[in-house]
Amino acid sequence: MCAGDDVTCPDFERHRDKMREALGMERRSFLKSAFVATGGAAALAGAGASTLVTPALAQASAAKAPDTPSYHYLPANDTTVHWGYFSKKLKPQVEIDSGDIVTIEALTHHANDDADLMVKGDPGAESVFHWTKEEKKVARRGAGDPNDKKLGGGGGLGVHICTGPVYVRGAEPGDVLEVRILDTKFRPSANAAQKGKAFGSNAAAWWGFHYNELITEPKKREVITIYEMDANGARNWARAVYNYQWTPQTDPDGVVHPTIDYPGVPVDHSTIKKNNDVLKGVRVPIRPHFGVIALAPNEADYVNSIPPMHTGGNIDNWRIGKGATMYYPVAVEGALLSVGDPHASQGDSEMCGTAIECSLTGTFQLILHKKADVAGTPLEQLDYPMLETKDEWLIHGFSYANYLKELGPNAQADIFQKSSVDLALKDAFRKMRTFLMTTKGLTEDEAVSLMSIGVDFGITQVVDGNWGVHAVIKKEIFSDGTA
Repeated sequence: MCAGDDVTCPDFERHRDKMREALGMERRSFLKSAFVATGGAAALAGAGASTLVTPALAQASAAKAPDTPSYHYLPANDTTVHWGYFSKKLKPQVEIDSGDIVTIEALTHHANDDADLMVKGDPGAESVFHWTKEEKKVARRGAGDPNDKKLGGGGGLGVHICTGPVYVRGAEPGDVLEVRILDTKFRPSANAAQKGKAFGSNAAAWWGFHYNELITEPKKREVITIYEMDANGARNWARAVYNYQWTPQTDPDGVVHPTIDYPGVPVDHSTIKKNNDVLKGVRVPIRPHFGVIALAPNEADYVNSIPPMHTGGNIDNWRIGKGATMYYPVAVEGALLSVGDPHASQGDSEMCGTAIECSLTGTFQLILHKKADVAGTPLEQLDYPMLETKDEWLIHGFSYANYLKELGPNAQADIFQKSSVDLALKDAFRKMRTFLMTTKGLTEDEAVSLMSIGVDFGITQVVDGNWGVHAVIKKEIFSDGTA
């Protein structure tokens, strides 16, 4: 594991130099700079007035951080990932201070849909996906029984490969963690014949919203579509390479998987029929982002990675990419941040069950805001994951704002039976109303009127158990300074 400036990491010097150049300032004055004091990377246009972090809060947070930030590199391999769950019991993979910058590799759990393109020749990916009759390096995949005999360790109750967690020194329950996404880059294929390319998989699966609405035969089918991207980001679109129908797959332990019911099952391509004539002439705009960025919750020891929750997780909002900032309520000591479920692109709703699932590496700056300092600021009542972009604020509503608490002892099972768009819309409405009243000083009547004429409500996803609706309001609405 790589951390700080005193070690040599893959691409470390390049990442360090790039961050220095991008932030445009001397390293020793970084946290104390006007850049931080006016709200940071997520609000370059509209310093102070158009960010959730007020200048006073930024100064208070900077004062508690070291003068000299460190840079850390966290690779993805079988010793640094946890698969399919979040847990406050996990050992941190790296410890950082507020203001530090950390580059984190994230692997897609769908890479074995075409291992030749997304696993083979890549040492980190090979270690994570290594599974033979004799050895399964990442044995637990999900929040279920680690000794599950029916499907495999963890029972597949959770599917995402998450790198981390990252321990933030000084973080305590009640604090807010600001996560600035400074950069994203595709993980290139290690296949020598595919140099300069990256690949991802879209699974139209049994959990998709479409599954019971199919109109052509066979109606109960799961279809994998493999997409190709330019690994260097020179091309801003993805193209479909081929697709195939899922056929029953036998894993190395001898368990047959008639459907996609357990993550990381290697697909034997001798059992499938490729269709190379797919989506011809279609260019899909790429939107590199992370479906999962999460802090560990406190309500349970092991939590399924699929349903999003009040501390983040599988939100699946394509806007959570480069240049965006997320704010999360801290629930446990150290915050314990994990990153996973990287996507090349996705539309709102994630209708068929997945995005273009592909491996990414992200660079993040983590800023800790203490509970005492957020009093009287827009972050004071933050008890859900909130997104800020250069031009917009986005409120995330879920069918259940904190399903782990609201649904009781059987929450992790019941959430998959109780979600609806109606409930998620109501939660987004309530959160946006509170945001406008507390942050912008509107009356309830003013907030309700503005929401109807100036706020866009969209369906984030309908496939993750705890369904999501996001509410989007443009910052320019308040540009005249009267609100």
